[in-house]
Amino acid sequence: MPHVPHPSPEDLRRDPLPLRGRTALVTGASRRGGIGHAVARRLVAYGASVHLHHHVPHDAAMPWGADRIEDVVASVRAATGAPQARVVAGPGDLADPAAPAELITTAVAALGGRLDILVANHALSGSDGPLDAIDADMLDAHWAVDTRSVLLLIQAYARQPDRPRGGRVVMMTSGQDIAGGMPGEMPTPSRRARSPRSPARWRRRSPSRGSR
Repeated sequence: MPHVPHPSPEDLRRDPLPLRGRTALVTGASRRGGIGHAVARRLVAYGASVHLHHHVPHDAAMPWGADRIEDVVASVRAATGAPQARVVAGPGDLADPAAPAELITTAVAALGGRLDILVANHALSGSDGPLDAIDADMLDAHWAVDTRSVLLLIQAYARQPDRPRGGRVVMMTSGQDIAGGMPGEMPTPSRRARSPRSPARWRRRSPSRGSR
């Protein structure tokens, strides 16, 4: 895929800043060529403070390789639109069932005591295959990272004692139903295909605090 230059900070910003004073956690923001990095740059350009979650060992095992977290943070920080906005980063293996709640707690503490926005961007790459090649271990690995951890992140986000009204949860879907689909990658799109339906059910079952 050809490299597309990142938009300049000036191109990303708005005036007035719509997210000034807000805080966000973006998972899977571990490389400058990824979606999480692009989302984080937009959030800080709009005035938000952001916690970047990363899991470098995952990217190091992929064909694209790992990025230096310091470079990712510097790139996001360069786009900040509000002088007081913070950009922090921390690791986490979301295959661990305890990691989602720990990550929310860490992000809340790092961002001043509350979390307004959760962007669940992470996903397990590799360990995949077409329908006739996948097995139970592959499916379980993708379930743990791509589904279970997302639900546990949302649960921990909703349980914040001081969760502000008007929060936002953003979940990612896949391109499985676009063009030729992804026939060689069954587990990930199978989980992500259901993501657009999940937030509505979560809103109906969670305490009313104005989150979407």
